[in-house]
Amino acid sequence: MSRPLEDPELLRRLATGDRDALAELFALHRERLRRMIRYRLHPRLDRRVDVDDVLQEAWLDAVRRIDSYRDQIDPSGFLWLRLVVGQTMIDLFRKHIGAQMRDANLEVPLSPAAGPQMSSGAVSAWLSASITSPSGAAQRLELAELLRRRLDDLDPIDREVLVLRHLEELGNTEVAQILGIQPSAASNRYVRALARLKGLLSGLADPGPQDRGGRG
Repeated sequence: MSRPLEDPELLRRLATGDRDALAELFALHRERLRRMIRYRLHPRLDRRVDVDDVLQEAWLDAVRRIDSYRDQIDPSGFLWLRLVVGQTMIDLFRKHIGAQMRDANLEVPLSPAAGPQMSSGAVSAWLSASITSPSGAAQRLELAELLRRRLDDLDPIDREVLVLRHLEELGNTEVAQILGIQPSAASNRYVRALARLKGLLSGLADPGPQDRGGRG
C-alpha cells in the first residue's frame, strides 16, 4: 500500500490552524483512515454507523481540535489524524452504546495513539477471511478459532503490531511511533509474531503448485 508523502509546507500551514490545509491533509489520507476504521470499528457500533459516518464525525473533531496538532511531538499529520479518528470511534461507542458499558475492545493500555484495540477474535476473523476463499466457510471458521487461540498467547504489543502492519498496512516506523517503541523493537516484534503464526498457517493453507511438484 502506497503511503502518501506529506508536503512540509502543508504541515506548516496546519500548525497555524489553517483549515484549508487540514482539508487537504484529510483528503490525502482518507483511504488510510478508512482502512483503520474498517478494522477497528466495534461490531456493535458497526450496526449503527458506517465508515463514512465515522469519517464525517472525525473530520468535525479534527476541525475542533486543529490547534492540538501544534502539540504533537512527531510532525506527521497522518499520525495526528489517526489519533483523532481513534478518539472519535471511542466517543461514538460511548454515545451510541452507553458510557456505563465497559468493553475490553475499547481499552487502550498500550498507546492511545493506537486507537480502539481489536480483540483476538476480531483479528483472527479478518486474517482467516484474507487467507481462505469465500466459499470455504467451514474452513474459515475453523481457521479463525485456531488463530484466536494462537493470538491469545501473543504479547498484546505483538498482537497490536500485527494489526498495524498486516491489516492497516502501516510502515514499521509508523508502528514504532504509534506504540512509542524503537523501530528495531517494532520490527523484531513483528517478525516474532509472524513466526508464532507461521506454523499454523502453513499447516492449514492449501499446498501450491511448487509444494506439490517442486521436487525432482
